[in-house]
Amino acid sequence: MQGSHFTELVAILDRLRSPNGCPWDAEQTHQSLVEYLIEEAYESVEAIDANDSAAMREELGDLLLQVVFHARIAQEQPGGWDIDAVIDGISQKLIKRHPHVFGSEKLDTANAVELTWHERKTREKKRDSVTDGIPATLPALMRAEKLIARAQSVGVPEPKYLDEADHLLERVSTEEQLGDFLFALVSSAHSRGLDTEAAVRKAVLRRIQEVRAHE
Repeated sequence: MQGSHFTELVAILDRLRSPNGCPWDAEQTHQSLVEYLIEEAYESVEAIDANDSAAMREELGDLLLQVVFHARIAQEQPGGWDIDAVIDGISQKLIKRHPHVFGSEKLDTANAVELTWHERKTREKKRDSVTDGIPATLPALMRAEKLIARAQSVGVPEPKYLDEADHLLERVSTEEQLGDFLFALVSSAHSRGLDTEAAVRKAVLRRIQEVRAHE
């Protein structure tokens, strides 16, 4: 049966955290495991980018371990929660945010689904802006992409320099060419003493203000 080994993983974590278990595992906290959670997420991405199915299976297992580990720690705390609560929470969220599948709402395109997802999420979390909830700790380019999608969902005018950027990218037609172009841009900026990560991060902050002003 699919998923039958999941309870075995939960039982293993239970033993590792219990008396006569593993001293290292017993000492871990939510805070001490943060670096491993981030590391395993990035290693999973690396396996996906490499299209390495075997590595992907291994790294996703390591990532799943982190989820179960955090749930096991939370279970030990007063008023805590366990892995069943985590699973139930995401299950109910998926059902609630897919009324076009589990209800009567009609959405025919992936774009329509994404737009309504963001709108529904904003209402559920009582956020003041579509820009809320984008983690500040994301890499600058990833944060920029998420912000662009959110800005488009509320009809914010296109950002500055878009025409110039389109002109520069006229000869770029593949992801590989775009990667090489961006790498060359980073190299050129570096030779001029400019920090591209910081530059994009600050541009994102300026754009967030523009989106909020529009809202």
